[in-house]
Amino acid sequence: MKKEFVVIGLGRFGSSICRELSEQGMEVMAIDKDEDRVNEFTSIASHAVVADTTDESVLKSLGIRNFDHVIVAIGDDIQSSILTTLMLKEVGVKKVTAKAQNDYHEKVLIKIGADQVVHPERDMGRRIANNIVSNNVLDYLELSDEHSIAEIMANESLSGNTLIDLDIRARYGINIVAIKRSKEIIVSPQADEPIHLGDILIIIGADRDIDRFQKKMND
Repeated sequence: MKKEFVVIGLGRFGSSICRELSEQGMEVMAIDKDEDRVNEFTSIASHAVVADTTDESVLKSLGIRNFDHVIVAIGDDIQSSILTTLMLKEVGVKKVTAKAQNDYHEKVLIKIGADQVVHPERDMGRRIANNIVSNNVLDYLELSDEHSIAEIMANESLSGNTLIDLDIRARYGINIVAIKRSKEIIVSPQADEPIHLGDILIIIGADRDIDRFQKKMND
């Protein structure tokens, strides 16, 4: 079954989510107060609606509680973001993901019932910084304030060693959950799995431990 989504706020973040969900074949209702923005999505989203989502009667008239997941991607108007999130939970939406502008905004969104809060600008900044600092880091996904998943390309210092040789879990407190090798993905690799030059290691752990591992690789 197709999942049904609502994206509220069609700025850069909301627009990119709306496009991606639509491209993946999902049912998407796109909502914004700006008619010009909504018009851009009439041929992309399943439904595109001009609406004020801080009005509970408007949300009810759109049948919004029947959707699987609502993404509140409202940009600079923190008050509208908070009111919309509150209204969505009050009308019975099962899952609400909301974009936060800062840590205070995040705390308020969590208190009023947001199921998930994202910081796209902050998280993208961290990912770019990690990619710039280390040539080996291909991608960086934050799981929490202190834990992440990273994709790291194996260099000469790792090549030819098995996982048991490197003893990464004991030395650094991180886990290699998968290895990408050309088109192959080895999930939960065995301790005797050798690492090849250019393998992409998918690791999970505390940020400080991932940093220690990266620095050791580059020594």
